[in-house]
Amino acid sequence: MTSDVMAGSRVPAARFWSTDPEEDTMTLAEQYFAIWNETDAEQRARLIEKTWAPDGTFVDPSLEATGYAELSAMVGTAQGLFPGLRFAVTGDVDEHHDHLRWTWELAADGQPAVAGGTDIVTVTADGRISSVVGFLDFAPAH
Repeated sequence: MTSDVMAGSRVPAARFWSTDPEEDTMTLAEQYFAIWNETDAEQRARLIEKTWAPDGTFVDPSLEATGYAELSAMVGTAQGLFPGLRFAVTGDVDEHHDHLRWTWELAADGQPAVAGGTDIVTVTADGRISSVVGFLDFAPAH
């Protein structure tokens, strides 16, 4: 693989659904966090199906899920643990090839964040999330 890269071979980047990759990556991040903030289970399921690949996976130090049903249940569990708090992307979304990186915070409106982290996201060729690996940068003590 390394010799291929050095010889000029390149893995093709994911094809996003518009001609503006920066817009696409921010839109995907906004859709992702809309899922985390959606309390209506039916609406959340629709958002997940729009945003995630059917066999999409999520893993962080506390949670793990695969597929639409587990993803929705995981988000519902997180909402139960942190009622009244909302997730939001912070800063820019970094992108190369089929990978994204963004930072996020969890806070009540107008209040300091109680948790934050960094997610590494893999995107399918049609612009949906296939995997998220989350890292907690700071979190409440258990």
